[in-house]
Amino acid sequence: MELLNHLALGFSVALTPGNLVYALVGALLGTLIGVLPGIGPVATIAMLLPTTFTLEPVSALIMLAGIYYGAQYGGSTTSILLNMPGETSSAVTCLDGYQMARQGNAGAALSVAALGSFFAGCVATIMIATVAVPLSEFALKFGPAEYCSLMVLGLVGSVVLAHGSLLKAIAMVIVGLLLGIVGTDVGTGTPRFVFGIPELADGIGVVSVAMGLFGFAEIISNLESVEKREILTAKLGGMWPTRAQFRQCWRAVLRGTGLGSLLGLFPGGGAMLASFASYALEKKLADDPTRFGKGAIEGVAGPESANNAGAQSSFIPLLTLGIPENAVMALMVGAMTIHSIQPGPQVMTTNPALFWGLIASMWVGNLMLVVLNLPLIGIWIKLLHVPYRLLYPAILLFCAIGVFTTNNATFDVMQTAFFGLVGVLFVKLACEPAPLLLGFVLGPMLEENLRRAMLLARGNALVFVKRPLSLAMLTLAVALLLLIVLPHFRKTREQAFREPGS
Repeated sequence: MELLNHLALGFSVALTPGNLVYALVGALLGTLIGVLPGIGPVATIAMLLPTTFTLEPVSALIMLAGIYYGAQYGGSTTSILLNMPGETSSAVTCLDGYQMARQGNAGAALSVAALGSFFAGCVATIMIATVAVPLSEFALKFGPAEYCSLMVLGLVGSVVLAHGSLLKAIAMVIVGLLLGIVGTDVGTGTPRFVFGIPELADGIGVVSVAMGLFGFAEIISNLESVEKREILTAKLGGMWPTRAQFRQCWRAVLRGTGLGSLLGLFPGGGAMLASFASYALEKKLADDPTRFGKGAIEGVAGPESANNAGAQSSFIPLLTLGIPENAVMALMVGAMTIHSIQPGPQVMTTNPALFWGLIASMWVGNLMLVVLNLPLIGIWIKLLHVPYRLLYPAILLFCAIGVFTTNNATFDVMQTAFFGLVGVLFVKLACEPAPLLLGFVLGPMLEENLRRAMLLARGNALVFVKRPLSLAMLTLAVALLLLIVLPHFRKTREQAFREPGS
């Protein structure tokens, strides 16, 4: 009964005309960016974060959440019609989605992706609503030591589950932690690593780091792309799957939803890990695995359901514990902080309208995606014909304007441009920037809780192992580190991330 009351409050907030408009704008923008190859949800949210500063906190978060799961949906369009993933979690959809399009079944593939994403989004939303209250109550038992250990676990998890080299992922986390301590020390008031630059006294802005590493770097890198794009617009076919196709894919949707909802909770996991794991699972369970890669509808239904479920269940650690588990959630922490909201279990009690309004808006946004995007498929296809050389410089200009408006300072634009060049260097060196952003956001929080824990324990570092919850999380972190050195785990991890290119 209490849950129904909470959801009633949430829908009363989400269904107001203003918030419906922001949910719609977020879903459409997310789909638009998901459709554009090379720009994912992290870059999009980083670019549009400045536009939310003047909005009400709940409206800003509803719009940003809509961008996130809208991008998960939009990425499937280019994967199916273009054989180019709009964002990383849609990479695996290229394998069978594009083959279905070549066989004249693009319409069925797009419909299954949309319906699977909607179902998975609804299930994940119910899951968030169900576990939010008990998890928030559990999180109230956390002290500084537990939060410190939880953040260590999150950083270790982001390294283990990061795409690419483990050594490079560790280096990225360390760089992020170092960038996070730039600015004035809260405890002593002493400037740290500002190098005589007054603008750095308040620290490096999360918008500059995120937009530079993900937005500017992606745009510059994609301008180098010269591959020919063959858009299969003439082979859409019927926009509704046949009965046989429904029978083939409904189990994959259920399995993808369950797997994505679970893996979305893992630090560093989320949508990408869920889609890769779902494809591997469907291939393993199939009666004829040789069909995969040749137009198997399960290879579209499973991953697309999993990535949407993973995207939405990744909100659970953020909303209940205040800990971001991937780069997008790190940006959501930045958005909440900008609006003077401290992420964590207290949000549910101090601002229930925001908490439950955001959860209810996820169901509304997913419904909007299905109702609007299938009829708009023609518009998205037209957009794909726009030359990169015209599209990306225009986006770059709007990004620069957005960064400038945050503080009306040209220094912010120059800072973003610097991180953009650093981001391009990371692309060249095959370094994944997501662990860096997690380290940057979690670094100050980790330092603050470490100091509090040591002060309360009078300098006794054993407090981290004397408290059962803290010890359990540190043990998990050590176990993850030990997994890294196991040859079998390293081989399995490399194969999982190599799957789309095989």
